[in-house]
Amino acid sequence: MQQTTSTPAELLDKIAFYAKMVDEALSGELQNYLNSDFYEPLKYALEGGKRIRPIILLLSNKVAGGCEADALKEAVAVELLHTESIIHDDIIDDETVRRGKPVFYLIYGFNTSLLTADFVFGIILSIVARSKKNIAEDLASAALQMCEGEIMEMKIEAENSEVPLDKYLLIVRKKTASLFEAAAKIGAKLASAQGEVVEALARYGLNIGIAYQIQDDILDWNNGSKIARRVKVSEGDARKILAEIASRYANEAKTNLRDLPDCEAKQILYEIADFAVNRLS
Repeated sequence: MQQTTSTPAELLDKIAFYAKMVDEALSGELQNYLNSDFYEPLKYALEGGKRIRPIILLLSNKVAGGCEADALKEAVAVELLHTESIIHDDIIDDETVRRGKPVFYLIYGFNTSLLTADFVFGIILSIVARSKKNIAEDLASAALQMCEGEIMEMKIEAENSEVPLDKYLLIVRKKTASLFEAAAKIGAKLASAQGEVVEALARYGLNIGIAYQIQDDILDWNNGSKIARRVKVSEGDARKILAEIASRYANEAKTNLRDLPDCEAKQILYEIADFAVNRLS
């Protein structure tokens, strides 16, 4: 299969179908809580976003021989875990804007923010209980690593010192890439894939997640509080070096797909690797 590339805008058009599927599934899940005090806060928290993580789950499922419609509730669980982490991260990082609007805690306050994040975990547990496959271990591993990555970053920011490159990459791996890895792995498992297929897609998710977060940090370079600005390099411009590292991880993600069956979903995963490092937002 000859691989092609798309501009970031073209890629977003290609995955719009999957993003719509995820949005509709999220809306359907929220209907279970229509009479809850958390319904409106949840709607606000879930507005916007590229849905890259659940889309990777759906595409991985399709590459592994599954039907994406059968993996939607698990894709919702992945997006909810991402949403929960955003609510917490924006408080920790003193952010004021997310997805072009005020961050959650500025609208609903700290108490409702904490309770909503807890409620989201409850929804995730409900989805896990309804899943036909055992996805609990993968989601739990991602959640634990995300927390570990966040507290590692907090400690470094408190020290206000240079960050060794390997430690920065470990934080990126835990804080962000762990959920990308879980998404791809869960997608493969839901298709009843085995062994090398699951491992290849999991590695793809991990590598794409690292590339994606490094690009996020590069795009947010002017925010002086970000640890990427403190990464210690032996020589040269740190920003340029990180961009090169992100490209290497994106290319490795493409390599992870090499032996998987050729199909449209595989092509889109390939293009997401380019999108991860070429996007401007």
